[in-house]
Amino acid sequence: MSNVVTIERLGVSFSTDAGAVKAVDDVSLTVARGEVLAIVGESGSGKTVTAKTILGLLPETATVHGAVILSSKDGSSQNDVVTLSRKQLRGVRGTDVSMVFQEPSIALNPVYTVGWQIAEGIRAHSDISKAEAKVRAIEILGRVGIPDPETRVNYYPHQFSGGQKQRVVIAMALVLDPGLIVADEPTTALDVTVQAEILELLRRCRDEFGTSIVLITHNMGVVADLADRVAVMYQGKVVEEADAQTLFTAPRHAYTKRLLAAVPHVGQGTVNAAARAEARAASWAGQKPIVVAEDLRVEYPGRLGRAGFTAVDGVSFDIRAGEVLGLVGESGSGKTTIGRAIGGLTRVTGGSLSVLGQEMNGVRERAFKKVRSQIGFVFQDPASSFNPLLTIADCVAEPLVIHGLAENPVDARGRVDELLEAVQLPRAYGERYPHELSGGQRQRASLARALALEPTLLIADEPTSALDVSVQARVLELFAELQREFGFAALFISHDLAVVDILADRIAVLYTGRLVEEGTGAEVLGAPQHPYTQRLLASLPVPNPAEQALRREELRRLREAD
Repeated sequence: MSNVVTIERLGVSFSTDAGAVKAVDDVSLTVARGEVLAIVGESGSGKTVTAKTILGLLPETATVHGAVILSSKDGSSQNDVVTLSRKQLRGVRGTDVSMVFQEPSIALNPVYTVGWQIAEGIRAHSDISKAEAKVRAIEILGRVGIPDPETRVNYYPHQFSGGQKQRVVIAMALVLDPGLIVADEPTTALDVTVQAEILELLRRCRDEFGTSIVLITHNMGVVADLADRVAVMYQGKVVEEADAQTLFTAPRHAYTKRLLAAVPHVGQGTVNAAARAEARAASWAGQKPIVVAEDLRVEYPGRLGRAGFTAVDGVSFDIRAGEVLGLVGESGSGKTTIGRAIGGLTRVTGGSLSVLGQEMNGVRERAFKKVRSQIGFVFQDPASSFNPLLTIADCVAEPLVIHGLAENPVDARGRVDELLEAVQLPRAYGERYPHELSGGQRQRASLARALALEPTLLIADEPTSALDVSVQARVLELFAELQREFGFAALFISHDLAVVDILADRIAVLYTGRLVEEGTGAEVLGAPQHPYTQRLLASLPVPNPAEQALRREELRRLREAD
């Protein structure tokens, strides 16, 4: 019984109105004790369904064939999860296998303290008092790196940052010392610096707790950083399986090669930026910038006697016509606040911010309204930015109707069809609702809506952070193509330096509300001067296990030097 889990010829199909849909097709996998197995592939490849089968978390509409043999950590017992009753499943969940979900904000109950939620799992599997359970909750919070666990055990989820919430979820998974943890996209929405910390924590789970890990992800850099073995899934099947070093250095299957080729690398954008610079007219540099920030400050007022919070502190930059400025930094650095200030959605409290000739410090909505039509927005999550009750065509037509360029969505349909074709979506997709499109298709529709008014300036806030690498690559290509075609200037906000490098003419690095470094991609990423930029670069995982091990050591050295 050297394997903690053995999956034998697993098949999973779901009943729908249109008939059965096969999600997993004849999959066989094993996970050895103390091993990290990464299951990778695009959305819809079957990786999450395979992982959820290990915990018996599939809905009633699922039909499962094959076997999933799960062993206890000490090897004293084993069960076929597929055949277990609900009561028996509750017995193995938490003790033999636990899950770390993709979105900790959804996994944690907002009305209970994190200590109560951890203790709830302990008391469900053992007959101990509330006081004893709380002591164990404090201990596990400390072991996963939550500072001052004796106090923070009484905090609610909203009082933690995104990375700390993910640590709490990992603590909940570890508290009963299971033999296996299933981690479903545990770092997708996190900054690269926080992502590096979570990966280090998962590595400790394996080394200190002796826990095996099934890692579900589409980020090949994360796989190179953590995985011992990799299984590549495509359309419900495992198309390739190998140890991490072999898979990255000598991939065999065409789909694996495409996945690895889609991963953005720092340095890719140097050629693109040079080509854009050569294509500009000689008089371009002398033109007046369309966005000018001088000593920009944005402060949020305090409440209940507390002092205000300065989100942007003395930032100066400019954006010229047709130029893409990449704004990078971790959560809380002020990137989104600057984007919102430029779009007139957040009040400027100090300094100067000129947008398309309009001073934003003290601006009134009536004066800014004529400028607003020249600004387009692409949001991070198109699923939440679209009205779910409207068709895609109606959503794209909305700016045209609001600004009086069309009487109603029907009147705007011709322009909408042109926009959909511009972002490489068939016209027929206009009749679909947002939930009927994939993530990449929704982001293309979001681009179409942002371009509806032919904006002079586009603000893109983390538009690719939640997309698969292959979908992300296509969206980035489309963004660059549209920028060349329409000639708009853009503020591209991201925490991923490699993504920004592909698109941006210049890169500005924000840290705690201050601009710490600015220049071309070659300057900022090729020879970073500020320690924070160096840490950002070292935190960015690369799809090469040997190189990633060196970067991990470099990041450790930089942290120790702080």
